[in-house]
Amino acid sequence: MAEIILNADNFESEVLNSDIPVLVDFWAEWCGPCKMLGPVISQLAEQYEGKIKVAKVNVDSNEELAMKYGIDSIPAVKLFAGGEVKDESIGFTPLPALKQWIDANI
Repeated sequence: MAEIILNADNFESEVLNSDIPVLVDFWAEWCGPCKMLGPVISQLAEQYEGKIKVAKVNVDSNEELAMKYGIDSIPAVKLFAGGEVKDESIGFTPLPALKQWIDANI
């Protein structure tokens, strides 16, 4: 399953109203650590298919979402459950550490 591309129009339906937890990667095209994290996020989408949704928000084209969720450093990965942020991870994090973090929070 590919990551869901989020924007202001679909954020509520895909994240806040989701029946399963949603991992949201806040990123930007110009961000080096974001580019390093991209393949990790893709692997998580495959490995957790059916357990969580994995989605991405480009902060440059979705500034209102970035501001609403207090994004001041990227990459920022937030785990939503029940329509609220359950936990977050800032900066590049390798796959094993992100899997451990997700498993502890779902």
